[in-house]
Amino acid sequence: MNPALKRHPVVAFLAATTAILLAISAALLPGKPARAAQLAGTVLSSATATLPPELAPLANGKRISYLSTDVRSIPITATGLILTPKTGKNNKIVVWGHGTTGLADQCAPSVSQAVFWPEARAAIAELLRRGWTVAAPDYPGLGTALPHPYLVGASAARSMIDSAKAAKNLDATLGTQYAIDGHSQGGQGALFANELAPSYDGNLTLKGVAAIAPVSNADLFAPLIPGTPAQGYLVMALYGLQAVDPTVAPQLILAPPAQARTGVLQSGCLYEILDAYDDLTASELLVGGALPAPVVAKLSKYANPAQKAPSAPILLVQGTADEAVPYVITAGPLLTQLSAYRQPVEFIEIEGATHDGAVFESTVQVANWISGRFS
Repeated sequence: MNPALKRHPVVAFLAATTAILLAISAALLPGKPARAAQLAGTVLSSATATLPPELAPLANGKRISYLSTDVRSIPITATGLILTPKTGKNNKIVVWGHGTTGLADQCAPSVSQAVFWPEARAAIAELLRRGWTVAAPDYPGLGTALPHPYLVGASAARSMIDSAKAAKNLDATLGTQYAIDGHSQGGQGALFANELAPSYDGNLTLKGVAAIAPVSNADLFAPLIPGTPAQGYLVMALYGLQAVDPTVAPQLILAPPAQARTGVLQSGCLYEILDAYDDLTASELLVGGALPAPVVAKLSKYANPAQKAPSAPILLVQGTADEAVPYVITAGPLLTQLSAYRQPVEFIEIEGATHDGAVFESTVQVANWISGRFS
């Protein structure tokens, strides 16, 4: 981790010690994983945050570290932002789930405005204008010493729900109703959170989930990525799987030319990673030029939402010109899968919108939809 990004040493020690003790108790004593979920959302540290210029006039920000849990229900430390509207504040909470930033600590949006993407700023600004407190988690492993389980939806989901708990723990005037608004990786995490919420969010009540260009059906499109400009996403996904499943060994899957470039995963963030792998052929990226079938199966297991019933209404937003998440995946299989459950699903198609453009063009529509759920 970049030393400049670390918390104060005393705070870091206390946070780490708390998480370790909770982890030991969860592992050794019966019933403790459930208690770990109850303690998740406990705020370990809080400091004033410098917000991007688009948000500074609208909100006061706190960068927090808080307890969350990993996919095994073991306590971990996570980080993020809590943004409180300066005017018109009500008692509702909205979680913002950011799109892909990278794998390394410097790729945590709460500490680096360079990866606090413009579309995220636009979406959050509209949420703040509605008077909602916004919880913006970094996701596990971004900004902490853990590896980041990139595209493991249940991992991001836990940190999203726990960030809402943390917001309420910081501000007793907030109510129990919350919604989730996520883009890309964050949209995927939002859909997973919708499945997890009834057994995980405690006294909170999830009212709705908006997912903009969410990652889904990875087993359908991941095998098509080798040899395309999206190869960096696939490399990150391999290391994301390894963070929760040690049987996934990227060093045995990546071909030597790709292995030679893995340093960028720690030295850079999203665009540096995409650039580093952009010019490789499929055979230079992967041994044999294709993803092994067991890896595709693991992507399906860990990265695909809609495997369980959602607990709250869903808004899907997708641009038809999306260059990162295929329109045909969201409008086809994902919409069909979600519609098979009992919760209502609304689909907004934005003609000609790119991956990020879908966020910019839907900020008001999404906020209006969330407002309807709160009503």
